Amino acid sequence: MTYTIVFIVYLEKTDHKRMKNFIMVAIAGVFALTLQNCYGQSPTGQSKPAPKAPEYSHSETAPVKKSNDDWQKILSPEVYRVARLKGTERPFTSEYEHSKEIGTFYCAVCGNPLFKSDAKYESGCGWPSFFEPINKKSIIEATDNSLGMHRIEVMCGRCKSHLGHVFDDGPPPTGLRYCINGVVLDFEKAKTAEKKFNSKRKGESGS
Repeated sequence: MTYTIVFIVYLEKTDHKRMKNFIMVAIAGVFALTLQNCYGQSPTGQSKPAPKAPEYSHSETAPVKKSNDDWQKILSPEVYRVARLKGTERPFTSEYEHSKEIGTFYCAVCGNPLFKSDAKYESGCGWPSFFEPINKKSIIEATDNSLGMHRIEVMCGRCKSHLGHVFDDGPPPTGLRYCINGVVLDFEKAKTAEKKFNSKRKGESGS
């Protein structure tokens, strides 16, 4: 209370010019403190790797069967909402929408290989788009008449998680557009995959 009174008295006795300078310095200090708080939190505010199920694998093909209650205990809220509740992420928010890196896209829920980067293209729809999956077994298609529309839903062929929809307005050679929610995709660069393969082969050979 004493400090507040002294501060007020100081302002009242200060001429207009000095008071203006004081206020400008105070505002600059608050602004600098705000920036420090924002940027200072960035390292700890970075998104953590999404939790993975024990069955998560890039090579295993056995079907993964879990109830939504079990999935909810494992997956992040955003992945669970899209993958298990058939939600949709906001358009133009996926880190993979404009990605041009070479590699493989996997199901973020179970690790099943879904799409190769050479099948990816810029559709402008707001979500990562592909003209074909890795193979016929990597995905499952089903009729979707929700929201008053007739669409073809695309699901993971291993865990049946919702991925997005497929449309017939894509480029050659298939003429298809697999419009996929980026949040349900994992990506591994080709060089990373090759390095892991070579490391594993070296370990098996004992050389």
